Amino acid sequence: MTTTSTDAANTAVLRHAMVASQLRTNAVSDARVVTAMATVPREDFIPGTEAALVYRDAALSLGGGRFQNPPLATARLLTEAEIVSQDRVLLIGAATGYTAALIARLGAKVTAVESDPALAVIARTALAGLPDVEVVEGPLAQGHAADAPYDVLVIDGAVEDLPLALTEQLRVDGRIATGLVERGVTRLAAGRRTAGGQGVQAFVDGECVILPGFARPAAFRF
Repeated sequence: MTTTSTDAANTAVLRHAMVASQLRTNAVSDARVVTAMATVPREDFIPGTEAALVYRDAALSLGGGRFQNPPLATARLLTEAEIVSQDRVLLIGAATGYTAALIARLGAKVTAVESDPALAVIARTALAGLPDVEVVEGPLAQGHAADAPYDVLVIDGAVEDLPLALTEQLRVDGRIATGLVERGVTRLAAGRRTAGGQGVQAFVDGECVILPGFARPAAFRF
């Protein structure tokens, strides 16, 4: 599909409307995150979807039971992650690469893990021109220990259980931003790795897509 100058102008209007109505009014206080989301074209990472849908404050189906997080959820997670230039970031749930592009825009080096082969292909294509971004295909809950330790762990979705296999890939005092599923409610949470594990606390209830592969083991019953 050919993109005309009119199409580009229309999507730019939608992108800036997203920033004004969804981010600035909802505690996205990191100006660098706002600038990144005002600059990176979200539509480039969700091919075949109308731009008007791409910029809605709602989860967006990517097929195969996977969804792109709402813009606000991603923005709040990146704000709490406090990413700075030269951070090494482990991103879990790369999907089609949009969040990895935002993190790269913040000046970080990104290892983005994606379990769905079709989504990983889209992400690699969309991110091909960006330096310091690697898309790794594999189980989300396993991360990518080969490049550890990381400074920041961002899980762009909600999980029932935060595995030690992921938090142990962080340096001690490394930052964590993730969605959590608690009794059917999704929440956004942040914290740090400690010498003895991790401390993560929810800071707001909100829509956040649930990622596969993180279900808490069922309790044993007699």
